[in-house]
Amino acid sequence: MNRNLADGLNFFSKATPKRLLNASGIVSSYLYSRATRKPVHRGMPVSISFEPTTSCNLRCPECPSGLRSFTRPTGMLEEELFKSTIDQLHDTLMYLLFYFQGEPYLHPQFPGLVRYATSRNIYTATSTNGHYLNDENARRTVESGLDRLIISIDGTTQETYEAYRKGGRLEKVLEGTRNVIAWKQKLRSRTPHVVFQFLVVRPNEHQIGEVKALAKTLDVDEVGLKTAQIYDYEQGSDLIPLTDRYSRYERTADGRYRIKSKLLNHCWKMWHSCVVTWDGKVVPCCFDKDAHHTMGDLTTTSFETLWKGEAYQQFRATLLNSRSKIDMCKNCTEGTTVWA
Repeated sequence: MNRNLADGLNFFSKATPKRLLNASGIVSSYLYSRATRKPVHRGMPVSISFEPTTSCNLRCPECPSGLRSFTRPTGMLEEELFKSTIDQLHDTLMYLLFYFQGEPYLHPQFPGLVRYATSRNIYTATSTNGHYLNDENARRTVESGLDRLIISIDGTTQETYEAYRKGGRLEKVLEGTRNVIAWKQKLRSRTPHVVFQFLVVRPNEHQIGEVKALAKTLDVDEVGLKTAQIYDYEQGSDLIPLTDRYSRYERTADGRYRIKSKLLNHCWKMWHSCVVTWDGKVVPCCFDKDAHHTMGDLTTTSFETLWKGEAYQQFRATLLNSRSKIDMCKNCTEGTTVWA
């Protein structure tokens, strides 16, 4: 069977009548809200991202974790908070991404957190820089039931790789990938679906063909080519690709740069998903990296109260009528990954 098809079937196997009914309520209320500009919302999130930690071993130049530039606290997700949230959401939740900022495998209980979500029949995924996938962690990853493992690999040579992944070692990433594939074979497991994520920047765009060939050699299931978010893009950047297809930005007549996509007054993410920081703050999406738009705190409030509360409804109303007033939306594009 085609591996991408198998992964898709695995995801849809998580559907239950209650989850499907919930999803239909979200879709219908979103479409109604777009048409009327009124923030009507029915249902609970289908997808959430949980942040295991803000800590990271690398120093990538366009990442708050790598730059150590957070104004919010850093720390590790508490197991009790995580389990409590999953217990509140598991009836309707289908997709759980263990990632926001930081490196998930720095969390000492990470495989156990995955296993708990897996036991609730939720599709689980994570994104890692691949430096901690030693033999033991690779085995524990496969045994945890993780459905999708996204490994960042932004170059096929050390020189190109470290142009963005500052402090990283490509050979560690390749070794970790081999470990996971080997344990999948040993345990006769179809999961996790292993994805090489290639963040296309100017230093590595010439290696797109090479990373596809490398993935095939290692028996990686899929390659995703992702466009890069640049914070100070107006004056240009050495990281903006020359290949137009892989750039979120375009050069204007006066030599400055602008985002290609239009800032439309709607956002599907505000209806079906959210992000939970390591300390229980709920923020609208992954663009709010410093949690400036906190919708509430799960250490003091139930998820449903927060999700349907005044702060969230006001935020949805603002983006439906004047999204340009929300600063983080100005550098946002949806559909930023090109699957290869």
